[in-house]
Amino acid sequence: MMKYLGIVAVCFICLAMTVQPAQGKEGDVVIENGKKVAFDYTLTVDNELIDSSQGHAPFRYVHGADQIVPGLEKALEGLVAGDEKTIVVSPDEGYGQPNPAAFQEVPRSSLPPDVEPKIGMFLQGRAADGRIFGAKITELKEENVVVDLNHPLAGKTLTFEIKIVSVE
Repeated sequence: MMKYLGIVAVCFICLAMTVQPAQGKEGDVVIENGKKVAFDYTLTVDNELIDSSQGHAPFRYVHGADQIVPGLEKALEGLVAGDEKTIVVSPDEGYGQPNPAAFQEVPRSSLPPDVEPKIGMFLQGRAADGRIFGAKITELKEENVVVDLNHPLAGKTLTFEIKIVSVE
């Protein structure tokens, strides 16, 4: 009996050494944390084209490094080069829900003198730390304008058509 247990233990060791968790179908490397991924995509919101890599280089990121929205990253997990998929990302897994605190009143005098503010107009500003941010004018008042500092896609369901180009 002990003779057979030793053979079984050796077999399990051999199996453990041949398992390759980073390999998927047909020996391709699967998307998992730390992998460098390139993919082509088309992003639509409410059936309107928002962005696409068509005519450009594929989008590149490191999986698990929080470089893309969480819902998209989760849905890409386990895919391999050549895979194509439609991925629908809810607002909570995308750019979040609009934050009411992100609506701010700004004095008209702080706008560039050559800008005539209009509702829906996008402005660009620079934070104290040098970071550039965008804001959309949502209301005009006599002395102030109300701007929305939320991401333009906050509260939106995102639909990605993707094709994985490479996984390294």
